[in-house]
Amino acid sequence: MNNKFVNEYILPYESLIGGYTIPENICDEVVNFYKNSNDKKPGEQYVDGDITVNKDFKESTEVNVSIHQTSELKNYFNILGVCLDRYLKKYYYSNEVESFSIVENVNIQYYPKNGGFKKWHFENAGNPKSIFRHLVFMTYLNDVNDGGTEFLYQGLKTPAKKGLTVIWPATWTHTHKGEISKTKEKYIITGWYSFERHNNE
Repeated sequence: MNNKFVNEYILPYESLIGGYTIPENICDEVVNFYKNSNDKKPGEQYVDGDITVNKDFKESTEVNVSIHQTSELKNYFNILGVCLDRYLKKYYYSNEVESFSIVENVNIQYYPKNGGFKKWHFENAGNPKSIFRHLVFMTYLNDVNDGGTEFLYQGLKTPAKKGLTVIWPATWTHTHKGEISKTKEKYIITGWYSFERHNNE
């Protein structure tokens, strides 16, 4: 996917959050994939060593996708790679680490009105499920004026703007939660770049 299809969305440099806009038609491809999928399930969380569904914590319906099995989403993953390249050039030392890639399944998530990821959390809490996560990515697949993402320590809210793709470190420094929309449903696709060697041991 050519660089010309990705534009930078300006966020404070010191936030360590990269923002990039991708074409809206690619977002539509992901949403259509979700809507046509027969593999939808309630959103799960890893809490105190257990996988659980708790709508007070997170209310969503999701489709889990392997990057290696889903040719229908190749346009999205190709352009996501462009976004990652931009991030690694901007934050050079994020790439001065062992090799990493998308190892876990990616989640396409649907949040109903008043749904969302309601509690503060971060993506690498040191548990067996998350310990190898390095960077997080998320793309908003539709416009939701009151449905962005709030980052606690950065004092920053990224807007749910269709096509906006954000990348950030997976650790506690980027504790975040969803802004719960009372007016609109929200679609996102999200996942993690994880260290490869340890995942394969």
